[in-house]
Amino acid sequence: MSAQRGFASDNSATIHPDVLAAIERVNVGHAFGYGHDEYTYEVERRVAANFGDDARVFFVFNGTGANVASLRAACRPFDAVICADTAHLNVDECGAPEAIAGVKLLSVPGVDGKLTPDAVMRRVARVGDEHAVQARVLSISQCTELGTLYTREEVRELAAVAHERGLVFHVDGARLSNAAAALGLSLGEVAPCADVVSFGGTKNGLLGAEAVVIINPEVASDFAYIRKQSLQLASKMRFLAAQFDAMLSDDLWRRSAAHANAMASRLADAVADAPGLRITRPVQTNAVFATLPPEVIGTLRWEFPFYVWDETSGEVRWMCSWDTTEEDVDRFAAAVRDALSAAAA
Repeated sequence: MSAQRGFASDNSATIHPDVLAAIERVNVGHAFGYGHDEYTYEVERRVAANFGDDARVFFVFNGTGANVASLRAACRPFDAVICADTAHLNVDECGAPEAIAGVKLLSVPGVDGKLTPDAVMRRVARVGDEHAVQARVLSISQCTELGTLYTREEVRELAAVAHERGLVFHVDGARLSNAAAALGLSLGEVAPCADVVSFGGTKNGLLGAEAVVIINPEVASDFAYIRKQSLQLASKMRFLAAQFDAMLSDDLWRRSAAHANAMASRLADAVADAPGLRITRPVQTNAVFATLPPEVIGTLRWEFPFYVWDETSGEVRWMCSWDTTEEDVDRFAAAVRDALSAAAA
């Protein structure tokens, strides 16, 4: 493996040592498989306690699996899901919601990745018309794919719209920890009034572990079967549970996410006034979006991997992680400035 470090994704980061230690601690003796062991039950209860008295938790392997299984639990074959046009559901899951969950996505243009109640209401149409799919779920990302945040009040407003129209309110929380850390809220407070939450761990230092948190008991009734049929039931479940055990211990989830957020803020501050660069989105969590000249993008990506978000405009995305260091940020910021200066010479 290369020791190269970059800003491509928080998925590129290493596994937190506390998480590896937790896996090692449970790697003794035998335990019932598929989560039917007392340790997994206890960790499920610990995670659920963050989201309310009625919450139930189901560990899964990945974020797409968490989202697809959540939608399968909430929808019938003729139902549809309202989401932002930039939502991970819509642009980064290879059609899995349609192919596996069998639902139609009704995408809505957002403002910096965020939906508004008015935009959602316009998508709830032809109710009861047998010729049209029926809106059944409103899904938002907290934080969004553009690194922006819904305030708690904004989430409540969207939840109210959803529930008034009989929709299930789903929160894609692949980076829920980053949102909670940025807003100074608990995990439950950052997704108020949600019926189902896809709670991410992999992007915050875990090793392929996510959770579906079902807060509305009506959605949870058949979820054990849906998880299995969706290929998301781990046979050695205690090793997923151990990762969430570590994540919840000593507020590791918050410390890791807050650090990633702080590194993104440091990076944005370090390059904001660089000639030829423009920060394109509010920097509110662990993502920095900016535009760069094409030749500068090509030069930088050889040494510091990152994604080009929009090839047409030259918009790039730089993601910071739990293990991003100040030295990583400062070295990259200096390289950005040097590349811009060379391109302008």
